[in-house]
Amino acid sequence: MTVSLLAAALVAFLGTTVDDVIVVTTLFMDRRVTGRPAVRTIVAGQYVGFGAVLVLALLAATGLQIVPVRWAGLLGLVPIGLGIWGLWRLGRNQGEGRAALATTVSGIAAITFADGADNIGVFTPLFRTMSMSGSVLTTVLFLVLTGVLCAVGATLGGHRTVVALLGRVASWLVPVVFIAVGAMILVSSGILATIWPAL
Repeated sequence: MTVSLLAAALVAFLGTTVDDVIVVTTLFMDRRVTGRPAVRTIVAGQYVGFGAVLVLALLAATGLQIVPVRWAGLLGLVPIGLGIWGLWRLGRNQGEGRAALATTVSGIAAITFADGADNIGVFTPLFRTMSMSGSVLTTVLFLVLTGVLCAVGATLGGHRTVVALLGRVASWLVPVVFIAVGAMILVSSGILATIWPAL
């Protein structure tokens, strides 16, 4: 039983962090090119941001919902807002070189949380089906996998071909990924159908 639950948790993590690989790789590429942010800053920001995602999912799963279920889809506005801000910043800094995605723990945590907003919708029903011990095991697994994600990002961010490719597209790719993730959250959560009559 535990093995099947952990397998489901693994699939849930992998399925919701494909876009995170792009973000983490871009952060490590920034570090390689500019020397910032430091490795410990990237890792700490990832853990703080992903920790916030886990806390919200666990609270929702135990019924202590900060946001009613039907309104949870509004979290999709967070990555959309960050994406629009990133594109605006790109247009403003055109010709001045690419600005770093984030250089502080809080900045990286905010990006990680925004990019992981879709995880809440996946993790919440998963945690609801688990016992307390299963939830603890899954949380530990997710935290270990976050470290693995950072290691993958560090490896890709130091690969010459990946750096060359991301160097050309990262400035607009990351904001576009954020906007796409946010739009998917809004659509899949059904929040648009809830608020449409009011509009």
